Order: sequence, then C-alpha cells, then structure tokens
Amino acid sequence: MTAVQGTAVEIRTEDGVTDAYLVHPDDGGPHPAVLLFMDAFGPRPGLRSMADRLAAAGYTVLLPNVLYRNGRAPVVELPEFIGDEVRPELFRRLAPLVLALTPDLAMRDADAYLGYLADCPAAVDGPVALVGYCMGAQLALYTAGTHPDRVAAVAGFHGARLATDLPDSPHLLADRITAEVYFGQAENDSAKELERLEKALSEAGVRHRCEVYPGTQHGYTQADTSAYDEEGDRRHRVAMLDLLSRTFRQRSR
Repeated sequence: MTAVQGTAVEIRTEDGVTDAYLVHPDDGGPHPAVLLFMDAFGPRPGLRSMADRLAAAGYTVLLPNVLYRNGRAPVVELPEFIGDEVRPELFRRLAPLVLALTPDLAMRDADAYLGYLADCPAAVDGPVALVGYCMGAQLALYTAGTHPDRVAAVAGFHGARLATDLPDSPHLLADRITAEVYFGQAENDSAKELERLEKALSEAGVRHRCEVYPGTQHGYTQADTSAYDEEGDRRHRVAMLDLLSRTFRQRSR
C-alpha cells in the first residue's frame, strides 16, 4: 500500500458548490478514478479513511457531500461512534434530506462530479468506477444508467431503494448500463428488491454479480457504526478491489 495525499476540494454544480474530499497516491502520477458515493451519514473521518485505503490501492478517489444543499459535511452533528441508541434520531433528521435529493437533482450533481474527475490532473483519462454505500449504492446505479459512456464499473454495498415500485426506481435504467455491476447486500436488506434488481440486470444483458453477505446488517462496512461486521467489511473490500483491478486492467490493454 502506498502513501496517499488527501485534500478538501469544492465542486461547482448547477445548484451551488459541493464540498468534497479528493485523495490519490502521493507519487505524482495520474491514476484510475473512483467516484465514491457516501452513505446517509455522509463524509466523516471513517468514510474518508475508507477513501484513503482505496487510494492506497492505486486509485484517485473523489468523495463528495451529496447533501451539500443542506450545508457542509456533516450536515447533522455526528458522534464519533454511531450506536443503536442514536441511530433512530439521526435517521429522523437525515431522512427528509435524503428524500429531497431527487434523481434529477442527484444526476445533475453527478454530471458535475464526473466533469471534475475528467479535468483532474490526478485522474487518468476515460471512464471512471463508482462505489456506493447505502443511499450511495442507489446513486451509483442511477449514475451508471444516466452516464453510461462515462462509467466502467459499479460496486454497491448494503444498497437502499435499488429496485422499488416507483416510476423513477434506478433498476429501470438497467437497459442503459454498459458498466460491469457488483452488489453486496446485507442479510437484512430487502430480498425482494435484490431479486427485482437481478432480474432487470439479467434481462438487460448487464454483466453483474449480486450477493448477500450472511450474518450482516445494513451498514456492515462502516466501522464507526454498530452495524459494522469485520468479515463483511473484508469481503466487500476483496470484491471491490477485484472489480476495479479487472476493469482498469482490461481498459489499459
């Protein structure tokens, strides 16, 4: 693992300015780009550490605060450790903000994030990979379907609202996706949604793999929460790095 350089950056969107975290190997060269979509708790030390580990594996990683319309991260005050006793109140405050981020707004923002990476000297030219957690997995799926020419791979973990009954559900964009897709869901995530998502991806001919991680809870990758599962976290990192390595190795040929 290599040393990394991380810095706070700002990205101009159609609706304002997103505060974000950019991190890449500290070796002076451009690297394949990864757009990391946050969970509902947003950019914080734990999530930035996850971006740092990904950068140390050889990638330039952009972690934007997708809820920037409500303020800079963290948009609500967070404890160092998010336990079961505080989770309900945090979700009560965050849920309206998450729901207010409509697909149209989110994809306008995604265009700005992808544009930033396209112009970033630390990122190689060409399509990027997307990694998303919780709500971020949904945003990654939307982005892959909305910007198929700019996305080479998608990895989502304990994703939320991936395949709903709503007319703007992200799984309905499956026929536009050209990226390879991987989802690692928690045991208590919706089995019905995962089945519906798999069916849509299969019918669209999207190269994909969807798995359920036994014994895990929604949020199992997040070490600063009570949902964390060490084995699930290890397994997700292996799957994610395998997808990224395979994707960018093929594109470099």
